[in-house]
Amino acid sequence: MRRRIFLFVLAMAVSGYAAPALAADPTIQEFPVPRLSHPHDVAPARDGGVWYTAQHTGALGWLDPKTGKTRHIPLGPDSAPHGVIVGPEGAPWITDSDLNAIIRVDPKTDKVEVFPLPKGAPNANLNTATFDNNGILWFTGQSGYYGRLNPKSGKVEVFNAPRGRGPYGICTAPDGSVYYASFAGSHIARVDTKTGQATVIEPPTPGQGARRVWADSQNRIWVSEWNSGQVSMYDPKTKKWREWKLPGDYPETYAVYVDNKDIVWLSDFASNAIVRFDPKTETFKVMPLPSGVSRVRQILGRPGEIWLPLSGVDKLAVIRE
Repeated sequence: MRRRIFLFVLAMAVSGYAAPALAADPTIQEFPVPRLSHPHDVAPARDGGVWYTAQHTGALGWLDPKTGKTRHIPLGPDSAPHGVIVGPEGAPWITDSDLNAIIRVDPKTDKVEVFPLPKGAPNANLNTATFDNNGILWFTGQSGYYGRLNPKSGKVEVFNAPRGRGPYGICTAPDGSVYYASFAGSHIARVDTKTGQATVIEPPTPGQGARRVWADSQNRIWVSEWNSGQVSMYDPKTKKWREWKLPGDYPETYAVYVDNKDIVWLSDFASNAIVRFDPKTETFKVMPLPSGVSRVRQILGRPGEIWLPLSGVDKLAVIRE
């Protein structure tokens, strides 16, 4: 028997066979950013770095994960950037609440280009943005607005939200549909990208505090519910909802992000943790954050990496699987 085992191992070695590696547990690495930056949102850059909005200093930050070094790009007097995403052309686009404008930064030259909202929408309290499949940027304003910007023409249009105050997180599904969450209105809405009209979709739990939204590969919409401590999912095909309560006594679900494997990632302020949800098994994995009172307000990623802004402790963090 020993001789047979030896011959088998020898044959595998000669053939170049390698045993499959065991899956390692996810790891969390933190990176400090300049003090009082208050990094609100984060977006992986195409060059391997990571963009983040330094909300309290009126700047766009960039982190090099290899060295931990950062640089800040001032966005103008009175700036208070909220969200940041990377556009189809690779540039970071920012929603700036105090400037009441959309901002584009050239990733090569750091040139800042400002697109003010029309005069009819003062103090929109800009929140988050997304690009649809036609290259149009859509954005939300908590004061009761949502809108769009055509990067080619520079034209900005603003629409009144159907139920007033609340538009917060926003996302684009693979099929090109755009959805936003209304935090104050406790609902989500689907935006007709041609007409600009928004249609309200009611979640099952009243007053749940829908805060952010994200779409999976099947065009299902995942919603983080701040007031209820739940994550919910709306399927446009069936028009049906499902809901799951996060672990813990009083969870506060803030951010939601669905990765390229359709795993749902959530931030829970109450437990100071990131929560991983597998829709196939309907199971949660709670990952406590190393720093206390981290306050993760947005989650974005790229294959193998989940990036987090730790607004409460002036750090960024990455989860690697």
